Amino acid sequence: MKQEHIADRENLLIAHAAQLVTCSGLSAKKGRAMSDLHIIEDGAVLIEDGIIRALGKTDGVIQKYKTAEYSTIDARNRTVLPGFVDPHTHFIFSGERAEEFAWRTRGLSYMDIMGRGGGIAATVRATRAASHDELFGKGLERLNTMLSFGVTTVEGKSGYGLDYETEIRQLEVMKKLSELHPVDVVPTFLGAHVIPVEYKNRGEEYIEFIISTVLPAVAERKLAEFCDVFCEKDVYSVEQAKRILLAARSLGLAMKLHTDEINPTGGAELAAELGAVSADHLLHASDRGIEALRDTGVVAALLPGTAFCLKKPYARARFMIDSGVPVALATDMNPGTFCSESVPLIIALAVLNMDMSIEEAVTAITINAAAALGRADRIGSIDVGKQGDLVILAYPSYTSLAYRTGISTVDLVIKGGTVVYDRAALETS
Repeated sequence: MKQEHIADRENLLIAHAAQLVTCSGLSAKKGRAMSDLHIIEDGAVLIEDGIIRALGKTDGVIQKYKTAEYSTIDARNRTVLPGFVDPHTHFIFSGERAEEFAWRTRGLSYMDIMGRGGGIAATVRATRAASHDELFGKGLERLNTMLSFGVTTVEGKSGYGLDYETEIRQLEVMKKLSELHPVDVVPTFLGAHVIPVEYKNRGEEYIEFIISTVLPAVAERKLAEFCDVFCEKDVYSVEQAKRILLAARSLGLAMKLHTDEINPTGGAELAAELGAVSADHLLHASDRGIEALRDTGVVAALLPGTAFCLKKPYARARFMIDSGVPVALATDMNPGTFCSESVPLIIALAVLNMDMSIEEAVTAITINAAAALGRADRIGSIDVGKQGDLVILAYPSYTSLAYRTGISTVDLVIKGGTVVYDRAALETS
């Protein structure tokens, strides 16, 4: 429980790291800066009251501070990185769709699957039928898995209710999990995921329902930090997405966009126009849209796992980075198109299929992912004054993250200066 971790917090010294990969910075990195990980060999980090107080070469840190008063972790032959940030997931849902995965491998289209009662509508039915406790239990299991992969902060979206009661229930579950679990959950309202079946051919009525009824309740109860819209052909148009996001902004919510995933819609341009924190997916973002993201500093959150499972072309990460767009990576953990919490698989896909360097991928899952949640000033790097959220890998180099493809190399996870995941202890328990 998060309260217990805070109550039991000790001052902590992590010493003799083979590589202390700081990813130092207070904002998203772009261009060549994404390759600079600011590595300290034989590095040390000092954490007091959950906040990083000092870092540097181990001998220097030990000489300057009275480290005998600190609990110490010897990170010899291991790598220390910032806690990973997953800035795009849909992890609160009920109902598995494994059968659909098999259908897709046999060549069925999305419309074929919808005709069989599958797709998002299937998850909506199961999630509407699930209680708060059921959703909490499933979410807890998924958060535990994320933690084992080194994730210390995760974004979670609603969007599998598409009615007042279930959308609120999803957000309430996320709030409770964030209070009780070591992983911080950043909630996003995605009521505009698709048009629910009961509003078929009445999309404008549903949009009005979101704007007039659901969004005000979400904002008043402080259940979400962001509002997202699936801006895509035959889902929500650019004009509709703009109306919803402007309404959300007027209520104090920051903006995100699912967009340009299936078709070039102009969603990247809209994200730039509105000053969204991130534009996500972007498999078909236009050159003009990418330029607009660059000019406004909107983070491009790329989701290679979804392209991998759908066997679709990947987002143009290399072009975006070379153009000066800050790029983040996320799992897009969801029941339909990528049901996995594996950060190392995402890193490997980015390196192997999106022409990103391993250094760029590490930046994209740390400081840039934090920027995609508006938290780069607090998390995402190992800098003095930031939260003591760290990951210790079992290997002496960060390159193991891609080399050990899809497999967690995480030995320890530290949240706010407290060890919250210890693989060795779990294996011997």
